[in-house]
Amino acid sequence: MTRNDKELGTARQVIALMESLGDEAQVRHLMRFFKTGEGDYGEGDRFLGIKVPVTRRVVARCKALPLGEVENLLASPWHEVRLCGLLVLVAQFEAQNKKKLKDDENAIAQRDIIVEFYLSHARCANNWDLVDLSVYKIVGEWLMSPSHYSGKEKLATLDRLAASDNLWEQRMSMVCTLGPLRHGDPQFTLRYAELHLHHSHDLMHKAVGWMLREMGKRVSLDVLREFLHHHAQEMPRTALRYAIELMDADERKLWMKR
Repeated sequence: MTRNDKELGTARQVIALMESLGDEAQVRHLMRFFKTGEGDYGEGDRFLGIKVPVTRRVVARCKALPLGEVENLLASPWHEVRLCGLLVLVAQFEAQNKKKLKDDENAIAQRDIIVEFYLSHARCANNWDLVDLSVYKIVGEWLMSPSHYSGKEKLATLDRLAASDNLWEQRMSMVCTLGPLRHGDPQFTLRYAELHLHHSHDLMHKAVGWMLREMGKRVSLDVLREFLHHHAQEMPRTALRYAIELMDADERKLWMKR
């Protein structure tokens, strides 16, 4: 694909291109990596064998897809096609969230529409990479941007995700907090790390630890230490290990002993 490649205007065109880009040699590796075996969290998922940078080049050719066409991408059985649809939504949200458009009424309305659409199709993001590559750039940035939703309504939206019976929606509620962290705001990370502290799934332990680590990196290690002071003894060890990763070796040892 080159910069002169033709714009893609329908989901059918996008899917046909992506099917032509598939690499059978990659498929088995991806199926193992994303745990698609019986009883695993990605059971039954199907792959074309396309690496993320290649998918991003496809996205660059279809960023103007109407939401109805994006919906067809999200309904695809192919993992990479669903990722393409999610990354199109990221691109469309970012186009409406540029500094000069932050307070523009039409841009505000468009951002809200994209978030509503994304959340209404949240279960199409049914693996950790699909969540992690999209949610903080859409929902996370929306939390920090002017909106027709109040702060209370935004929080209620995240609370619904956190209380869902779906692992991927639960992960969304945690990983989206990277958006506010990039703006120096730890309140959402603290809230959802505490809510998910005793989650049963390893993927949530990793998500909680990852966001806590990012909080220490982007906001303050002291804020992280305060959280750990109250919760380290009850945290799953995976979450704790992730959270303290950027501390020096001696401090890491002290927290792990607790």
